[in-house]
Amino acid sequence: MGSPTHSEGLTLDAGALIGIDRGSESVRVIVERCFARGGEVHVLPEVIAQAWRGGARSARLGQFLAAPGVVTPLYGQPSARRVGGLSGACGHTDVIDVHVALHARERGHRVVTSDPDDIRAVDPTLPIITI
Repeated sequence: MGSPTHSEGLTLDAGALIGIDRGSESVRVIVERCFARGGEVHVLPEVIAQAWRGGARSARLGQFLAAPGVVTPLYGQPSARRVGGLSGACGHTDVIDVHVALHARERGHRVVTSDPDDIRAVDPTLPIITI
């Protein structure tokens, strides 16, 4: 599973979003460094669903998701098929982890995660920032 050349972008998993929502200094610094280098931060819709709790509880997360440089890509059937195929090929049944890994790999992003073993189970070659 070869990866494209590393870019300045990040793809966040739910653990990273929960860190943002809780005011994690380490996640804030990681994201700010990405923006300072001109990179984007990508957050998949299903990752938002994992972390979002609504109302005042998610105010900080809502502000982050609305910030310039934060991208929530939309996907259709071709992407869903690639995710399903990769899930079957690697034997990892959590399709959200698989989608995070695939998205990052296709863009040369680093993955920001609280559970690096889940991402490595999908693609051990991905650059990971563990929080």
